Amino acid sequence: MDDFVCNKLTEWNLSEWIQTFKDHKVDKESLYCLEDHHIAALIPMVGPQSKFKKRLKLLKEKQNTTDPETSESSVEVRPSTSKTNDKGKRKLDLQGESSQSPARKRPREDIQGTKTEEEILSDVKYIMRYVHQKLPHQDDKLNKFLKNSIKHLETDKREVVGVFGKTGAGKSSLINAVIGEQDLLPSGSISACTSVMIKVEANMRNPKYEAEIEFITKEEWKEELWTLFNFLGDNEDQEKDEDYQDSVEKLSVLYGEEWRNKSPENFMDKKYFREIPEFLLSKSKILTSDTAKELSAKFVKYTRSESKEEDAKDVKRLYWPLVKCVTVRVPKNRLLQHVTLVDLPGNGDRNKSRDRMWKKVVGSCSTVWIVTEINRAASEKESWEILEESCSLMGNGGECQQIHFICTKSDSLGRSGNQSAAGVRAQILKQNEQAKKKVRAEFSKLKDVKKQFSEECFKVFTVSSKEFMRKKRLDPDDTEIPRLQEFLQDLNNSHSETLNYVSGARGILSLIQGASSRGAADIKMAVFIELEENLSLELDKVREPMKETVMAFKKCLSGGVEKSKSSCEKVLKSVLYPTKKGGAFHMILKCLVQNGGIHKTKKGKLININMKLTSCLTDSIDEEFKKTFPNEGNSGPFNGVINAFSLGTEKLMKKECENVKLQLTFLKTEEEKMKTNLNKLIRERKKTIYSSLTTTIEEKMKPCYDRAKEIRGEGTLKNMRETIEMHVHGSKNDMFAQAKDAMMKQLRDLMLEILEKQCNMMQKSIELSLKTDGVSIPDVSVELEMVKKYYNELTGSPDDDAILCDSPGQAAALRP
Repeated sequence: MDDFVCNKLTEWNLSEWIQTFKDHKVDKESLYCLEDHHIAALIPMVGPQSKFKKRLKLLKEKQNTTDPETSESSVEVRPSTSKTNDKGKRKLDLQGESSQSPARKRPREDIQGTKTEEEILSDVKYIMRYVHQKLPHQDDKLNKFLKNSIKHLETDKREVVGVFGKTGAGKSSLINAVIGEQDLLPSGSISACTSVMIKVEANMRNPKYEAEIEFITKEEWKEELWTLFNFLGDNEDQEKDEDYQDSVEKLSVLYGEEWRNKSPENFMDKKYFREIPEFLLSKSKILTSDTAKELSAKFVKYTRSESKEEDAKDVKRLYWPLVKCVTVRVPKNRLLQHVTLVDLPGNGDRNKSRDRMWKKVVGSCSTVWIVTEINRAASEKESWEILEESCSLMGNGGECQQIHFICTKSDSLGRSGNQSAAGVRAQILKQNEQAKKKVRAEFSKLKDVKKQFSEECFKVFTVSSKEFMRKKRLDPDDTEIPRLQEFLQDLNNSHSETLNYVSGARGILSLIQGASSRGAADIKMAVFIELEENLSLELDKVREPMKETVMAFKKCLSGGVEKSKSSCEKVLKSVLYPTKKGGAFHMILKCLVQNGGIHKTKKGKLININMKLTSCLTDSIDEEFKKTFPNEGNSGPFNGVINAFSLGTEKLMKKECENVKLQLTFLKTEEEKMKTNLNKLIRERKKTIYSSLTTTIEEKMKPCYDRAKEIRGEGTLKNMRETIEMHVHGSKNDMFAQAKDAMMKQLRDLMLEILEKQCNMMQKSIELSLKTDGVSIPDVSVELEMVKKYYNELTGSPDDDAILCDSPGQAAALRP
């Protein structure tokens, strides 16, 4: 703060506010830029505030007449409340200066007085901090609710995009190109990221590039060491086996050749972990750099299974076998502000900890990118296997809405000696369209996948990261990288952090101001009675479809139990007696029983006895499950009854007088918050419900796996097979019925919890708004008007009455 501001406050008899202006660093330049909400925050008392506004207005008028050249920059710029074309959505920007696509537009600027969303969010947060301080220190019900509500206004739901693809398909180059960071993720045909999940997100805290290395636990590594050595025990006939070579590689990159002459107990010695003491301390390791290239060089030893020959001198030891996950944070990258891209290895992992994380992340993906080279996109087995084996985890067992099949290296198709540049481009685009048709045709053949996803969910892209960077033969839009950037921008826009915060703040301030007003007791009581009646009727509307859902699930599962009992032994034989495994199968079966019936080969091929045995049960309920808990569309779970819930506040607002308008505004906000919370609860719980069938079968099969893994000596393979077969034969009459009962119990429990939460939350909100008179509640009329103005600006509402209409941001927040 400079002398000019200090002198003016003294001159205007407002010297008691000098310290406040100093604390907020208000100098001469910023004094002329102060807006009404800034002034209200600096001088909350109405008397001095009005004096200050009058004096400042006169000062500006004097300034305009004496110094016309500076008046344009120093006059107050008021926010516009007119409708905006983007309805408050962010226009997001990548790092860098290129403007090649819609995704690279800058955030909404102060054009014609309209504030950016970042500025609005900052202002409203400041207002709510100030309101929180104004609340009395009493511990009555209303004050507790208000303070807790302000504290939990901030929400940040991240959209997760999972990226699958075999080594060399171009995943890393694709991610680098899309987010505008050419050197971030290491790429190349020789190097490979094996069994290490890499998350890429924005670093909004500081300007550094960061990598957080999360390790598996010491106990998990001890267990894996035991499994590796056990697997390698009988190695005479196994040296050409891929799983054998994978085990050798894991041990060699960490221990060199020492592992061949020592027992597993010796390999937990501290000397092997001097460079990563965090592993022994069960802590994450944080790496930071000023550039993406520097950071990539630092974290490569934690993600890559092989080093390039030119790097061999620098990389003495690789640590990827000990790594659970690497999170890479890119400074201020707007496409990643609310989005996390996850480079997912293959089809899970043989390490239990990494596999649990893999399943959790895949289940949380709202979109999946499957990446493969264009020249074999339709015929590439691995890509389609990933989709087929993971589709139930992404669909009914997850929250995936879209599958993007991304064909990389699309520029490689058009090489022809004497063609002109235009001819080469035309040939590339033609062949790209042909590739898209072939991929779509292949997708239409996948019956199991189409049970989980409709054809509308499946999109094909033909991209060239190289051409997007160099722009030699294709226009940027031809590479389709801008389409993917625009898709990520839309994900960011689909749930506005600012709109959600401002909407919640408006509701809280409406409750405070309503509680501070007196009178109209008769009207409040009449509205209270009508709202309670509406609540009871709405709960009945939710309850009835839930009863129908229970009956439908029960019928489907009963059929699945009977089919499972009649076919389980045949299904089991297909796993225990494979046609092409030969003598190597006894090692695979040994791994299966050691790992609870689950094994993943070096190539990521999943063998899961439990899932095979559960297949008839899951098939029986897939269609009903998808109908009850849809990932697609906007109707929501249980045939849309959650999202259709309404207390009728809009009708009441039109019918009743102004005395309850604020209370009804608050109730509408609480209603939307309740729906958002319930949809989030259902989204997570449905994953557990769907997987409960397999979980129950795993539990019932565990005793036979435990017996089988103790078998030794001659005839081991035969005896292990017989042990499993006898257990299934003896358990089939009870095992599948128990799986059915477990799912039905979880389903009923969820329904009861939904009804209880709906009733309790809305009952509490009705009582707080209409049966509470805050004797010592402060007046927040000024703050409420400012927040209303921002809300109207974000939603394009012409007046405050329109705020009761559902905004696009609120509707998106209810996505199932």
